[in-house]
Amino acid sequence: MHQRVRLVLPFALSGLLGACAAPMASGGASGPVEVGIVGINDFHGSLEPPRQAVNVSDGKGGITPVPAGGAAWLASAIDSIRAKHPQSMTVSAGDMISASQLASSLYLDEPTIGVMNRIGVDFNAVGNHEFDRGQQELQRMQNGGCEKFTAKVPCALEKFTGATFKYLAASTKRADGSTLFPATGLKTFGSGNQAVTVGVIGLTLKGTPNLVNPTGIQGLTFADEADTINAAVPQLKAQGADAIVVLIHEGGRTKGDPNPQGCNDFAGDIRPILDRLDSRVDVIVSGHTHWAYVCDYAQLNPAKPFLLTSAGVYGELVTDITLQIDPVAGRVVSKRAENVIVQSVPYTSTRGPLGNTPLFPQFQPRADIAAYVAKYVEASKAYTQRLIGKIDRAAPKNEGAEGGAGGPLGNLIADAQLGATRDKGAQIAFMNPFGIRAPLVPAADGTLTFGDIYLCQPFGNNVVTESMTGAQIKAVLEEGLDDNGPKQTLAPSAGFVFRYDPARPSGNRIVTITLDGKPLDMAKTYRVTVNGFLGLGGDGFSGFVGKPDTVTGPTDIDALESWIKAVPVRAVPQEVRAGMVKEVEKVVKNNRNQS
Repeated sequence: MHQRVRLVLPFALSGLLGACAAPMASGGASGPVEVGIVGINDFHGSLEPPRQAVNVSDGKGGITPVPAGGAAWLASAIDSIRAKHPQSMTVSAGDMISASQLASSLYLDEPTIGVMNRIGVDFNAVGNHEFDRGQQELQRMQNGGCEKFTAKVPCALEKFTGATFKYLAASTKRADGSTLFPATGLKTFGSGNQAVTVGVIGLTLKGTPNLVNPTGIQGLTFADEADTINAAVPQLKAQGADAIVVLIHEGGRTKGDPNPQGCNDFAGDIRPILDRLDSRVDVIVSGHTHWAYVCDYAQLNPAKPFLLTSAGVYGELVTDITLQIDPVAGRVVSKRAENVIVQSVPYTSTRGPLGNTPLFPQFQPRADIAAYVAKYVEASKAYTQRLIGKIDRAAPKNEGAEGGAGGPLGNLIADAQLGATRDKGAQIAFMNPFGIRAPLVPAADGTLTFGDIYLCQPFGNNVVTESMTGAQIKAVLEEGLDDNGPKQTLAPSAGFVFRYDPARPSGNRIVTITLDGKPLDMAKTYRVTVNGFLGLGGDGFSGFVGKPDTVTGPTDIDALESWIKAVPVRAVPQEVRAGMVKEVEKVVKNNRNQS
């Protein structure tokens, strides 16, 4: 039996698209009705386990990393949550597709839509990455078909029928004022005097035009988030909504020990939006920052008693939200949420083997999803054998104590991203060492395949170029060396050299910075390229967030492929661009002795 789902066009007074019989609501004749909401965000086509961990405090001053993610494991976790709620809906707060794993990206994310259809998602808000291949291709994701809008060929493995769930885009408007997708949706549970209706508003961040290729969103505008939500709330209430849920592709971050259930020192671009919202909103499922949290927003602003959630990234967590709704008063009387870690399979990280932990449930892969994903993974293998060029030597990935430094491989990637964005005015590029997943090990003749470089950079992040002052660049380098979290020394592009002293106070460890042999001018503005993960503050580099004149470039892997194939044999850079003062002095001295 399925609950009734309605899609509502902007400010329409009706819009019932389909209905079927629904099970009786829980609760007694006069009691509240319980509705479960399963929330995800920023899945990014992570069909296979992403080989990443959810970090949680062990309660003893340490951190427990939990291997998590993978579509088949996510499906099992969602099924386990639904089993607790006789009546539920499943929602996503954007970036379901793009910046995806190879098995999804090669096939235009059609398998990700197929996975989410099988999981049973009801609504997905558009995120900025939904626009990466343009609005026509995004419409194809919804409606299906094999019309070609990109360089890749659609329907390569099977006919694509489109999403069975509904995209929502309340703030994305065409020139005539209509929205690209419906602004809102309704889902009704139960019948008679026990029937309750949940109204859903879905939208992306206003800054989406700064994050995507302008040609892909030509003719579209992105309205103010708070104004859009506040205009939709009374419309949903007029149509009988007893609860209001917002799916917004914008978010924030917490501070302190990692805690997917916490809200410590919550801050971010979503806060001023929330502080302006109609207080009749009950739940905000957020995303974009790839950060997990559960917030009772009334603790931050008593006038805004929202429940605010985010499930991190890549399907590593899923949010279990419980609403108790009074069908007579037509309002939510209680709400709570918990982020569930989708513990999946062990893997080897930069710090060594990472096994499962008994502290959290370990999910088993759902068989139908696993088989469906396996078909695309197997098909993608032929593509991975494509030759892309040669390098003059192996480029090892730093491990263990050196895992926080990019070394020659990090420098090579930074050079590639700089080369790919020179036309955007780029002068400097940085690579985060923790984003390097595997070494580049060529064949005996130096040849690399696409599979080799994909293992190195499997995330498909677009690179972004933005404007930063010398002082801001210094500050972001300091973030990687401060005492908050693991140390990570950004790998710079050719010509950029910096030295640091870990013995100096946190926040003041950079000793010198030069660009092309001259000291970096702290007052001058430079054009800086990083991957999109860093651009959103990933790995704790908040200094890259929100910088002006941001332009999106190619994916990081496309940049690396183009850089390697541009010359007959690409030399792996060996000079020390980023290093500790004493260690560099030692290297220089040794080189002199050997010469």
